[in-house]
Amino acid sequence: MTAAALPAPRATGDEDRVAALAERLVAEHPPAATPERAFLGAQFDMGLAWVGFPLGHGGLGVSRRLQRVVQERLAAAGAPQLLARNPIGYGMAAPTVLTHGSEDQKRRYLRAMFTGEHIWCQLFSEPGAGSDVAALATRAVRDGDEWVINGQKVWTTLAHRARYGMLLARTDPDADKHKGMTYFVVDMQAAGVDVRPLRQMTGDAEFNEVYFTDARVPDAERLGGVGEGWHVAITTLMNERVSIGATAGARGSGAIATAMRLWERRDDKDPVLRDRLLALWVEAEAHRLTSMRAAASALSGDPGPEGSTAKLHYAELNQRIYELCETLLGAEGMLYDGYEMRRPDSVGSLGGAPQRMFLRSRANSIEGGTSEIMRNILGERVLGLPGDVRVDKGRPWSEVPRS
Repeated sequence: MTAAALPAPRATGDEDRVAALAERLVAEHPPAATPERAFLGAQFDMGLAWVGFPLGHGGLGVSRRLQRVVQERLAAAGAPQLLARNPIGYGMAAPTVLTHGSEDQKRRYLRAMFTGEHIWCQLFSEPGAGSDVAALATRAVRDGDEWVINGQKVWTTLAHRARYGMLLARTDPDADKHKGMTYFVVDMQAAGVDVRPLRQMTGDAEFNEVYFTDARVPDAERLGGVGEGWHVAITTLMNERVSIGATAGARGSGAIATAMRLWERRDDKDPVLRDRLLALWVEAEAHRLTSMRAAASALSGDPGPEGSTAKLHYAELNQRIYELCETLLGAEGMLYDGYEMRRPDSVGSLGGAPQRMFLRSRANSIEGGTSEIMRNILGERVLGLPGDVRVDKGRPWSEVPRS
């Protein structure tokens, strides 16, 4: 893939402007001498948080592709990076609030989200509504200017650290399941919100289950109209899949870099393992270039099904790479001393020992939409194949059998 395959910035002057602002940010706020939150606040105020966002909301109104200019210069200067600590805020909540939030919500949420003052989580999945999110049963009942929430959510990443959550709840049980939901911003410290850890086989409890018992959410914290929750949720889900699967790092970086290091330290250069490693390296590079295309497709609006392509391929490729890492480690691959429970401050899939990452990678084909759901999306929305059988189509949610 060549650079010409990507959309060009709107004007050559935009890149110069972004680069100059990034240099000015580093000069006026030296990362080594500036508190992390102060530096990130200055970055937001200069429009370098999300350069594709409008002026005043952390952006400059230029091509989102130019964010790489900011990232490259700030990384070289040793600037703070909070992606692992607030991935849902950065990659999912921010575009959702920007697209569907009121001006007051944008003002209150975006800056604190970027600086890490407020960590965010996503409250979609439930014990009986995982892959089929629209089957969710958590209820929101209107009471004057507030909504009363009752129900349970599960697999909520970093809920134990989050100040705010993106909540999808059922507000009309007699409507079609996709039409009877409404989307809210919920204060995770409010009364009636109970967060409990879910321990993974890595020992980490980065996931949680969240119980709502008569929790109250002001109507002013609604995103989108009443009953339009699915439309808002699509913005979140599509951005989630891009953030999981379509991050294009440097060539040879990420999981495949770990495999390469393990290969280099081996005395036995087994030609069969070498061929397996090279095939995965080529596949990782093809995924990286595909990810660049997926990111480029989102420049002028919400991401499309390309994000599902990248997410599906990333999940299965990542698992196969770490399976090879275990093989390269030999007997050492069976050794893992991290089973004690931890409540991490960041998402575990972004780094760690190969043994730990092998265990963590098993979640890749579930989180952000299962691989089966990704294939349905690609079959229907990209290939134009007939839709999967849906026995609940056109029926009120209250009449649909649930597990």
